[in-house]
Amino acid sequence: MLLTFTKMHGLGNDFIVFDVADPAQVPDTETIRRLADRRTGIGFDQALVLLPSTNPKVDVVYRVFNADGSEVEQCGNGARCIASLVGPRLGRREVRMESSGGHTTAKLRDDGLVSVEMGVPNFEPESIPFEASREANVYPLRIGEKELQISAVSMGNPHAVLQVPSVRDADVDTIGPAVQNHSRFPNRANVGFMEV
Repeated sequence: MLLTFTKMHGLGNDFIVFDVADPAQVPDTETIRRLADRRTGIGFDQALVLLPSTNPKVDVVYRVFNADGSEVEQCGNGARCIASLVGPRLGRREVRMESSGGHTTAKLRDDGLVSVEMGVPNFEPESIPFEASREANVYPLRIGEKELQISAVSMGNPHAVLQVPSVRDADVDTIGPAVQNHSRFPNRANVGFMEV
């Protein structure tokens, strides 16, 4: 199978971008996993699949897949990469995009940078989605024998944010996947560690 792609990166996230004319050409889960492997494949954090838009108010429709093949709603850095690829093709400095996380607009700036309007953060547990009885700034989250304190927010897809004394010393490789796949995040979550 011959696959044509573009490799891109934005702020530490790297992507493989497929521009397909037909939804039937979207790579399957196993293909994405194989390609994502940094030792035997191309290696990337996420695959971005560009699809033609049937909406005159949308320039490009895209789907976002994690390296494990799971589909997610949105990725801000991925949206920036898509805009930098699609904007010049369209001769536009503003690119209107749609993913399963909703609509967003990216602007290509004179200095070569791309900004994306991600909308207003949503902290309502039901909308994130995150299982909680009410909205709060911080939630307890049990991981094994530990109880962590997290914040939950949606920017088009679920995010968990943990404040830690040192990002460098945080147990990202253990805590990250445990929070990402926690049952209180029914759609999984992107996990970020924050040092103040």
